[in-house]
Amino acid sequence: MRILAVANQKGGVGKTTTAINLGAALARRDRRVLLIDLDPQGNASTGLGVPPEARARTSLDLLLGEATPAEAAQDTATAHLRLVPSTPDLAGADALLAGRPNRAGTLRAALRQPAMAALAADYVLIDCPPSLNTLTLNALVAAHALLVPLQSEFFALEGLSQLLLTVREVRKALNPALRIEGVALTMVDRRTTLAQEVERDARATLGDLVFQTVIPRSVRLSEAPSHGRSVLDHDPLSAGAAAYQALAAELLAREPPDARQEP
Repeated sequence: MRILAVANQKGGVGKTTTAINLGAALARRDRRVLLIDLDPQGNASTGLGVPPEARARTSLDLLLGEATPAEAAQDTATAHLRLVPSTPDLAGADALLAGRPNRAGTLRAALRQPAMAALAADYVLIDCPPSLNTLTLNALVAAHALLVPLQSEFFALEGLSQLLLTVREVRKALNPALRIEGVALTMVDRRTTLAQEVERDARATLGDLVFQTVIPRSVRLSEAPSHGRSVLDHDPLSAGAAAYQALAAELLAREPPDARQEP
């Protein structure tokens, strides 16, 4: 089982879109995927067709130890892709966890309990909130690696620097094994000079950390969440669907040989 945190403290960069569609693409390649919605906005939950009234057990229950991953997980319209949803109550996690020892490690403990075996997950994707708070910290402590969606815009690399500093601190104190899986360029329109410059600068600065696959701007990607499904189900022949299929293939090509045995 591999645990990947999908994080960027900047909002609107395609983070939830990447978590949903990468999860769906991995599931189509016969990987059993658990997507944990760790954002109080609950966009990943809505985007996978789980309405608020159907979210009986949530990621907050997971953090508080009031539900196991298997109890909180729900099926989605995509085979092999299950979801632990969230609700706005998750915004109170800081206060609810404040008095607990090792409050940054509660998600890690939940994902490493024997009850996880019931899910037989190959991948756990954690959709983080757009901030560097206790929720994101829990995701980084729980994860084997970090996947960063990076929007093709002028200040993209500047915003990334603070996240990388946080990763360095987490490695020092809480999760020495945490590594950066890769950076996925999102919302790319290669017809524009700006997009070309951002991609060139990102590859020059970050080298092989940047995935070769880029995610294009796509009407179908924008439409899919309103239908409660991934773009692979909404329009499997679209450019967005093809891009996430390619990103999944690239991710799997980087997969360590013993990935399915990682604790």
